[in-house]
Amino acid sequence: VEALAARVKQEDVAREREQARHLERVRKAKLAAKVLSLLPAVMDVASASVEESGNALVQAEAARQASHQELLALRDSESSVRERLATITDSVHSLEMQVYEKKLQRTTLLERAMEELGLDEEALLSEYSPEQLVPPDGSEEGAEAKPFVRAEQEARLKKAERSLDQLGRVNPLALEEFEALESRHTFLTEQLADLKKTRADLESIMAELDETMHNIFDEVFPMLFPGGSGSLKLTDPNDLLTTGIDVAVKPAGKKIERLSLLSGGERSLAAVALLIAIFKARPSPFYILDEVEAALDDSNLGRLLGVIESLRNDSQLIIITHQKRTMEIADALYGVSMRKDGVSAVVGQRVKEAEAPAA
Repeated sequence: VEALAARVKQEDVAREREQARHLERVRKAKLAAKVLSLLPAVMDVASASVEESGNALVQAEAARQASHQELLALRDSESSVRERLATITDSVHSLEMQVYEKKLQRTTLLERAMEELGLDEEALLSEYSPEQLVPPDGSEEGAEAKPFVRAEQEARLKKAERSLDQLGRVNPLALEEFEALESRHTFLTEQLADLKKTRADLESIMAELDETMHNIFDEVFPMLFPGGSGSLKLTDPNDLLTTGIDVAVKPAGKKIERLSLLSGGERSLAAVALLIAIFKARPSPFYILDEVEAALDDSNLGRLLGVIESLRNDSQLIIITHQKRTMEIADALYGVSMRKDGVSAVVGQRVKEAEAPAA
């Protein structure tokens, strides 16, 4: 019974559901019938809308094509305008450069006119502008001033330039350079005159010295060579800087023309004679002689000591010698002695002071 009751209950529920579905289907069928009744009008409206939309689309496409063509034309026009703008810009830039060059050229010409002619811009415009009459060039006698014609004046300018080129380049500093060269010439002339005078003085001194040397040698030689003769001669008198001295010696009783044929003592005396002649010609406070009498015998040594004594009147002599007779005439002696320990020692003795008490 319970199962049947539950089943009946389920069937009632299913029936209610089916009834609800049936009602829903009826409602939808009524709604569909209503829609179907309205559909022809809607279709007519939709068809009209579609046709209208097609017409609008065609018109819009035509308008788009027209706009596209207009856009292409505008782009071509823009490209042409841009090219024209670039051309105009380049032309303007070129004109600006030309204007700048003309200004620079004008400034340069004004500066050149001021430097070369001393005329400023106002004077050029007031006196030499194209409105002014052009004076004659001077080659035409009786000619009068005439209006400015550029071609004629350019031809006149070229003719003047050719004449200027034929004259050569003008040096504006020529006067100053001439004065400088003249001053230098005067200075060099004075210096040359001084040099010539100095040369003449030197030649005079040299000639006087040469004569003095001859005279002194002639005085000294007989003292060392009694009865003999001697002479001095320059090997190249014209070149005093490289000339040598030719010494001729003839002892008494000998016919000898070359010094190499003399004995050792005679050659020493001849050299000492020349040396002492030089000493007497150009005196000095000090003379140092190193064993000049080593090869002399007693007689020749005595003559040499006599000459040395004559030098002591005006000069001091330092003589290195081993001759006792030379040591005897000395004022002071200095020698080197060996001590007992083998060490050398310098020993000095004043001879004149030592001899004074004994006298």
